[in-house]
Amino acid sequence: MSTVVALGGNALMRPGERGTAVEQLANLRRAVTALQPLLGEPALVITHGNGPQVGNELLRQERAAQEAPPLPLWLAVAQTQAEIGALVAAELRPALEDREVACVLTHITVAADDPAFDRPTKPIGPFYSADQAEVLERERGWALVSDANRGHRRIVASPEPLEIVELGAIRRLAESGTVTIACGGGGIPVVRRGGRLSGVDAVIDKDRASALLARELEAERLIILTEVPAVYRSFGEHDQEEIRELNRSDAAALLPQLSEGSMRPKVESALDFAGETLITNFDALEAALAGTAGTRVRP
Repeated sequence: MSTVVALGGNALMRPGERGTAVEQLANLRRAVTALQPLLGEPALVITHGNGPQVGNELLRQERAAQEAPPLPLWLAVAQTQAEIGALVAAELRPALEDREVACVLTHITVAADDPAFDRPTKPIGPFYSADQAEVLERERGWALVSDANRGHRRIVASPEPLEIVELGAIRRLAESGTVTIACGGGGIPVVRRGGRLSGVDAVIDKDRASALLARELEAERLIILTEVPAVYRSFGEHDQEEIRELNRSDAAALLPQLSEGSMRPKVESALDFAGETLITNFDALEAALAGTAGTRVRP
């Protein structure tokens, strides 16, 4: 069976942690232990988020701006893809015995005229005072918004992923039996201009990118690992209900009840994928694979 596994942020960082390399490796060690039932899959591709890591990278750049020039956001995505890929590979290798693991730095095209660029929504990076925000808007052309009384924060677009540039390489690696790490952080967002790829400052949702990858690879299964064990109806209410299985029409009908910044993109990604999607967390993964936990969205 061919499987794409999308690792959520809790695979690398947990609440209250600073995100040191030691912390991330320890969390990944637990994650790899939970992934053991999947490591024998003949074709296995792993994707991951990078939100906290990109935030830390942008913060480092701002603090060191007088000594080294800051880089654009799309290069920060590239840097954290490599950073996280190295960490994931370091913990996977001992568990894979004689199988190889490879990390593919992945670009994903988006449309230059995607409406998301007119409505940036994704907060990234450090917080700024109102005066700093005014200067950044004027000098860098950034869009900033007030964020929970903690200051002003940059927001960027989250356009729809269209094409995985390195798809052929990822497919060949996966078909050869190499456990492949790809589409980190949703991929490096680029637009095609003539024969060139140009990076753009945006953030691609990693679950949407994972669904696109699973679809293009013709994978049989997409597993989205998040912080909660399943999709819930009336989440957070006294009558919340864990949903064990959804057909496609029921999943579509459920979308208005789901949080835009949390579970909704995951269920939308399941609908974008033609195969079976399993949504759960690391603790419930083994039971979810056996059908007694998690939420399955049927083909």
